[in-house]
Amino acid sequence: MTGFDYAIRTATIQDFTAVINRFTTAMMVSDNTTELDRELFEPDRTLVAEDAGSIVGVAQAFTRTLSVPGTVSPAAHVTGVAVAATHRRMGILSRIMRRQLAEVPEPVAVLWASQPGIYERFGYQASVYGHRFEAKLAEIRLTKAPVEGRLCELSVEQAASELPPILKRLQLDRPGVSGRSDQLWKQRLADPPERRDGRMPRQLIGYRSPEGDLEGYVFWRGTRQRGSDDGGNTVEVEELVAATGSAYRALWQHVLTMDLATRLVSWHAAVDEPVRQLVGNPRALGVRSYDALWLRIVDVAAALAQRRYACAVDVVLEVSDDILPANNRRFRLTGDRSTASCVETGDEPDLSLSVAELSGVYLGGRRLTEYAAVGRVHEHREGALAEVTTAMGWPVAPRSIEVF
Repeated sequence: MTGFDYAIRTATIQDFTAVINRFTTAMMVSDNTTELDRELFEPDRTLVAEDAGSIVGVAQAFTRTLSVPGTVSPAAHVTGVAVAATHRRMGILSRIMRRQLAEVPEPVAVLWASQPGIYERFGYQASVYGHRFEAKLAEIRLTKAPVEGRLCELSVEQAASELPPILKRLQLDRPGVSGRSDQLWKQRLADPPERRDGRMPRQLIGYRSPEGDLEGYVFWRGTRQRGSDDGGNTVEVEELVAATGSAYRALWQHVLTMDLATRLVSWHAAVDEPVRQLVGNPRALGVRSYDALWLRIVDVAAALAQRRYACAVDVVLEVSDDILPANNRRFRLTGDRSTASCVETGDEPDLSLSVAELSGVYLGGRRLTEYAAVGRVHEHREGALAEVTTAMGWPVAPRSIEVF
């Protein structure tokens, strides 16, 4: 049998348990979902493949926002993609992913890829790279600075009330950051014991300015390193967001100088993370790079018109898209730091490329010249490649702070 022999349909709320079971089984992880997860489930944005009444393939999407250069935009947050082990290599995933893209109403879709090669077939590209720190605290040589404000412990209720504006500020400062509704904040702050994997409860720490305003926060928890050479503990930084330089310095100084700890592990740092400027031995941070957020432009004209550009640009792009025919067009893109327009045109192209290359550079963290060097972007007007490469960049690297 092939993937065309199985029905693909939109899920219902009654499918929640089966959808989660299909995904967790495929990922080989335990199902520790909660009632809040059920409340966040969007059945009308979930596709399932059925075989004799059993769900054998799934793909979900959540309705969220994403910061892009110069603004914040709606973006489909794709997650929970899986096919039963008994139904692999039958084309089910291709049918689900293609239908999902055809139905996405937002200009872009994003996901975290468990296997990158899978999603490249559907036009996705790694648009955000992240850094993981595995720091040796004794070797960091922190450059300490006076703390003007004060650190404070936050209750879950305080965090739910005071942290959302700080995240929104980060969205304005950096591309790649996903927004959170009140329900998503409730999920993020939940810390049920069954999800701790033997670690201590999550610590919620905030930084208040001398005037008492909350300007940053960090989520961290400790882990006992059993069997390690030095017997020390590890500080796991789950999320650190700061709206001011003072908050940023104070929060990093806090987690890098924790008593009874020898290591720090931190995910979701930007590739240009300023913490390197706070330590005397950056090598001790133990930086490891990874592909973070994958992005797919769904509507070329809308996506390019909604973001802003590092410098003035006026160019005709000839775009190809094997999955969404509406994107197979020539577009005139004009824009700068304050406005942008992207409309279909019959003019001769300055550059030719596929939607995948545009998706890779969309958030400003990658360069078109990277793709041009291997023949994936073709220049028809001299200077056009340099012009668009510069315009598509952004002063700061994109950052994704959570796996969804």
